[in-house]
Amino acid sequence: MFDQVNGLPVHILVLHAAVVFVPLLALGAVVYALAAPWRPKLAWAVALLGVVAPITTFVAKESGEKLYDSRISTFSPKGKEILAEHMDFGTTTFWFSLGLGVVSLSMVALSYRAGRKLPAPANVAFIVLTLVLAAGSGYYMFRTGDSGATAVWGTY
Repeated sequence: MFDQVNGLPVHILVLHAAVVFVPLLALGAVVYALAAPWRPKLAWAVALLGVVAPITTFVAKESGEKLYDSRISTFSPKGKEILAEHMDFGTTTFWFSLGLGVVSLSMVALSYRAGRKLPAPANVAFIVLTLVLAAGSGYYMFRTGDSGATAVWGTY
């Protein structure tokens, strides 16, 4: 399932979706958390990204592991080291994007009704969690992509 599509590795096809959707989720969730007046207009997009971004990171992670397993015999020791780091970053990116997705969906569900405001402590908690998870998602998405590019293009 996570191996190939028409002879192409799934990882190559899906990683770009994660590279797009995770930063969009981070940006959308931060704006949703900080700009309460914009929440009604952003709710659908943040909810959709809260589901799609973690799914794309999961598929990228799983397909990357399949790709690694199928090609492990062709890697140099240095290549294996770089790819091990890349896979660790990918796993961390998945967990951060999943956490951000859950927090975003919870925030949308609790604040979606027109005129319904979150209690101040809950609003502050959502803001803090969103900022931490969005920063972590962005950072680890960058580190994952950078280490993957290093592994593929040999810039080490």
